[in-house]
Amino acid sequence: MFEKIVKEVHLGKLISTPVRVYGGLTHKMFMLETEKGKFVVKILNENIMKRPNAMKNFEKADTLECVLKGNYIPCVYSLTTNGKKMYKIDGFYMYVYPFYSGQSLKHEEITVEHVKKISKIVSKIHNIDIKEGINTIPEKTIDFKNYIDLAKEKKSIIYDYLYDMLDNLNTSLENGNNAIKYAPKVSTICHNDLDSKNVLWIGDEYRIIDLECLCYSNPYLELMTLALCWSGYEENNLNIELFKAFIDEYKKNTKLDMNIDWESIYYLNNDRLSWLEFNIKRSLMIECDSKEEQELGIKEVKKTIKHVLYYDKIKETILRTLKKD
Repeated sequence: MFEKIVKEVHLGKLISTPVRVYGGLTHKMFMLETEKGKFVVKILNENIMKRPNAMKNFEKADTLECVLKGNYIPCVYSLTTNGKKMYKIDGFYMYVYPFYSGQSLKHEEITVEHVKKISKIVSKIHNIDIKEGINTIPEKTIDFKNYIDLAKEKKSIIYDYLYDMLDNLNTSLENGNNAIKYAPKVSTICHNDLDSKNVLWIGDEYRIIDLECLCYSNPYLELMTLALCWSGYEENNLNIELFKAFIDEYKKNTKLDMNIDWESIYYLNNDRLSWLEFNIKRSLMIECDSKEEQELGIKEVKKTIKHVLYYDKIKETILRTLKKD
């Protein structure tokens, strides 16, 4: 398969055995070396590619990737051959990227300067094309009770994580859906997955990776999500100085009106529920066909439940910081 892909993308002959690269939570990546240098092949998750809208979403992301490149956003861009970015080899869909030797930052390595750089580039991406009067936030419909009952029936370990969380999960779901009508109706290009693992650094220089979630989304929602991600939320250890630095730097560079109802944005920021559902399915072998994916799903269910609880805990701190001038 790898010999076929390097031939199709005109990368010359392989000169070493491809090596699995770990770190991603959804797709599989391999680093390979050819006569023309080092490259990374991302093999897309088969179950995701079976979804009805998967191909259309990837096509949109490919188009927006070109827009980002035209605006000099520092990313690792997928290789294009004859106008094509996605390739299909032996039944697998994949992208190929030039290898970038940077490393993502661990939580304890992130400084105010890192946060400011990412916040500034996020505002630049959002400023490229602002569409007013458009609501891109759909209601979420997730039957958590059904999943909990199924976990009990299958005697899955995730039942222990979920069984007393039903009210909390349903409340978060309901609050998010109710908040849609109060959200600013604006849409911009958003990365939609720009946490610290998707930025590679070499010294002070960086490149953004994983562009396949690019689409038009609500920029305020992405701002909230990223300010939290880059300030320790995912480790359940919020550094309010980093959070404030992210928000303040964004305000300096955005073209958007920042005088908004932040409480509605707080409630709208519940994509962790969709991520939880995705991993519940993996844990229960729904839309999942490997033990490796199942184990990853179980790990992420446990982690995401902690995030749900922690998010409620830090609500007042978040809103107090956002409402300050």
